[in-house]
Amino acid sequence: MTAMALSIRDLFLSFGGVSALSGVSFDVRPGEIFAIIGPNGAGKSSMLNCISGLYRPQRGTIAFGETPVTGLPPHRRARLGIARSFQNIALFKEMSVVDNILVGRHLHARTRLLSAGFSLPSARISEKAQRAKVDEVVAFLGLGAVRDEPVGTLAYGVQKRVELARALASEPKLLLLDEPMAGMNSGERDDMVRAILETNAAHGVTIVMIEHDMGIVMDISDTVCVLDFGRRIALGSPSEVRDDPHVIKAYLGEEDD
Repeated sequence: MTAMALSIRDLFLSFGGVSALSGVSFDVRPGEIFAIIGPNGAGKSSMLNCISGLYRPQRGTIAFGETPVTGLPPHRRARLGIARSFQNIALFKEMSVVDNILVGRHLHARTRLLSAGFSLPSARISEKAQRAKVDEVVAFLGLGAVRDEPVGTLAYGVQKRVELARALASEPKLLLLDEPMAGMNSGERDDMVRAILETNAAHGVTIVMIEHDMGIVMDISDTVCVLDFGRRIALGSPSEVRDDPHVIKAYLGEEDD
């Protein structure tokens, strides 16, 4: 039997007695687009932070493939192949697009400090290899026209694509996206949807995504998990979740009789 890409079991997380997650469990299949939705405060970002290692749950387990990662720090998880973007853009605004994306390659750099400092042949070969990979990502996400521009001068939607590019530069197996379409206009959203679908299809990257745009969630997700007050209230295909009475009441709203 093929191992799941991600397995969450009975996860509990609290802050000062306030529960953010209460016994949440789910599996993510390899190569799927898995959406986590729910009202504000439902525990969605807390879940992503637990998966990436920014938060450590008080109880429960997280497995990446067959590897337990519950106690591993973020950099160890990144080396295993877990990458993420953030709800609020976390780029170096004064640096160029290419240099921001190069940051995502640091996990694959094998150059020693001494070699880099003296610009030895091994360092030059390594840098050339890293830049070649970055060029592939730039071309893939259509960022060639702005590759040398400072990120801070670019439109918001383009900056979000650069952040996705930086995550992809690490060659992840699992990509965590925290509201990738937040704050975008319709054209920017279309570009991001296309980038996510192409990332999933062309590279086989498993994607776990938090997103508030229900139209997009229902259109591109394979599986949807719904959280409410830190608990899982629904899990299934987009059509199953859309018709679930608990989801209609908790997330989509329910009219009183």
